Amino acid sequence: MTNGEVSDLMYEVFVLALKLAAPMLVISMLIGLIIAILQAATQIHEQTLTFLPKLLVIALILVFTGSSMLTALQDFTNQMFELMAAL
Repeated sequence: MTNGEVSDLMYEVFVLALKLAAPMLVISMLIGLIIAILQAATQIHEQTLTFLPKLLVIALILVFTGSSMLTALQDFTNQMFELMAAL
């Protein structure tokens, strides 16, 4: 395996990790921002107030997109095994 192939493989790993993590991270950040604005407006500064909505939203994201995430991971794993078998 050449250095170029390893670089391409690492690039694919980082892109896949970004594709899998980005929906949860971005939506969690937006929910946190909305709740922070509401907390600032109402002067309610409870730490646990942000935790539960983020947890519920992330759980819903995993319920609706979990199968496609698992499929992407399975495809990548199969690609890696085929690459290793070719060596």
